[in-house]
Amino acid sequence: KVGWYNAVLQPAFHLPYPDDTLAFVILSTPSMFDKALKPFVKKERSKIIRDPVDQCISYHLSRVKEKFPDQRVDVMFDYEILPSRKPKFLAQTAAHVAGAAYYYQRKDVKRDPWGKKKIFGVCIHPRYGGWFAIRGLLLFPDIQVLFLEQPAPVDCVSTEEKRIELLEQFNFHWQDGRYRDIIEVKERYSEEQRVYFATPPAERFRLLGLAQ
Repeated sequence: KVGWYNAVLQPAFHLPYPDDTLAFVILSTPSMFDKALKPFVKKERSKIIRDPVDQCISYHLSRVKEKFPDQRVDVMFDYEILPSRKPKFLAQTAAHVAGAAYYYQRKDVKRDPWGKKKIFGVCIHPRYGGWFAIRGLLLFPDIQVLFLEQPAPVDCVSTEEKRIELLEQFNFHWQDGRYRDIIEVKERYSEEQRVYFATPPAERFRLLGLAQ
């Protein structure tokens, strides 16, 4: 419910829908690269592709919208920002309140060791650890779900020590990706996918066989 999201945020970040409005948080799993991105790039090779991942996600969510011709479906993408420069929605908060992934933040650590340092939070999925991404939000403004029960996200990094380790790795060593394996995962990115996301965006076209 949109109300679950709005309840934990300041009014400036609220979504402009009634509290009982139905929303879905869209995640991409490790298999997205082979099952969605590569086929999309192959199919759209002759067209102008500026950002393969964003355009792939947009393509698939537009196909979801087509499945509901009689419903209004609003789509928000994780990269979209408002004129005020605020993001259209806070992806990690949305994932947490939907029960999709646990958003670990500084406030989840009792013995805070960081002093005045800025510490960003990170979502961990019980199956994929950090090997996933939050891509968007699908909202159904005409559907009100009064009796939908809120699922709690799985607290899979449950010890103080592990939470400190997670936030340390994510904030200070994120490039090596170790934070993604803070728990035992069922699936992770392929080597090809890791290389792709580790490559500067302008050079990724070559990896997918695209002209820049």
